[in-house]
Amino acid sequence: MEHIKTYQSQTYQINDNQYVIEGPVTCKALDKMTFDEGLSAFRSPAEQFEAVKEISELDEGRIFVLRLNQHIIGYVTYHYPDPLERWSTGNLPYLIELGAIEISLPYRDIHLGSELIKVSLAADEYEDYIVLTTEYYWHWDLKNSGLDVYEYKKLMQKLMGYGGLEIFATDDPEITSHPANCLMARIGSRISIEQLQAFDDIRFMNRFFF
Repeated sequence: MEHIKTYQSQTYQINDNQYVIEGPVTCKALDKMTFDEGLSAFRSPAEQFEAVKEISELDEGRIFVLRLNQHIIGYVTYHYPDPLERWSTGNLPYLIELGAIEISLPYRDIHLGSELIKVSLAADEYEDYIVLTTEYYWHWDLKNSGLDVYEYKKLMQKLMGYGGLEIFATDDPEITSHPANCLMARIGSRISIEQLQAFDDIRFMNRFFF
């Protein structure tokens, strides 16, 4: 499958600062940027920045950043599901994962998370993909948000909804292990019934046969 990557960019003037959301960003462009120390939800900022650069070089990988000047204060990643997860079953070339979205705590009050999702999923090529995301409560910043897991779940569902993602049922053990966890996906308009069926077969792998 040819992975088309159409560059998108939006500029926002907020409180005398100019913020830019853009992507997919190349590794060469990322090398000219700095990475905020508050981006530490998944690993140390330095390690996460290296992971982001590595994703940008994957054939299917896409990195969209939210930056102030050349300083990255938020990002979202797209790539194939981890080979160890059920979502990689069958190596479906049209199934990609929104792997992570993160905005540094001091910049969350500018409320550009929804714009980051919208811009990152605006290109026409996403109509050829199923984009999924797995929401696990243990990844959420409950401490700084002041929300409980169910309030945060609603927040994440609303956020992903800006990109057209909807809740999908699944029997995946990690997701069903807690009622706050959920699977969300965006089905591209050019996805065939056969492709959708293959996705359904991955969503439900523990069906009982009689």
